[in-house]
Amino acid sequence: MDILEQLTNRSGGKCELCGATDGLSVYEVPPVSTGGVDGSLLGCATCIGQIEDPETTDANHWRCLNDSMWSEYAPVQAVAWRMLSRLKAEGWPQDLLDMLYLSDETLQWGQATGEGVAESEKIIHRDVNGVILENGDNVVLIKDLKVKGSSMVAKQGTAVRRISLDRENAEYIEGKVDGQQIVIITKYVKKT
Repeated sequence: MDILEQLTNRSGGKCELCGATDGLSVYEVPPVSTGGVDGSLLGCATCIGQIEDPETTDANHWRCLNDSMWSEYAPVQAVAWRMLSRLKAEGWPQDLLDMLYLSDETLQWGQATGEGVAESEKIIHRDVNGVILENGDNVVLIKDLKVKGSSMVAKQGTAVRRISLDRENAEYIEGKVDGQQIVIITKYVKKT
């Protein structure tokens, strides 16, 4: 059974956010690397479109979160938290956020994209050229780097695929080099 079938069975053939039955597809909730059923939800085109493009967000459409935020599934909970956080200036979403209880892990997942954080407070990771880095980007090392705690040297020109960002420090990213997960300082990488 593929992911779409599993999510359709889990949701009863409805969008797990608003309950719509038309135009359903799998939405992998970022920045989860596991994907699959545990990292995805079944969403309609309207919900997915508004999640991915904040400019098109219709606050009234998201009143459906009053019900779906109580889902037992973490991907649905994480997206509900993100959308309520995005819309909290409307007033009613803040009331729902105050009622919403999430496990620490699910809350961290919801917060991972920086939704609901004021622009002035967001941590922005930039490469050596000032290009903004995001989770899942590929970068290249611009100089040889000694890896602390080992005898390994990560060579200039080494590609680091699918990086992850440190949410607390704009100067640090993580990625695998020669099969070893390491922390890299952003001023030593260039986005590809």
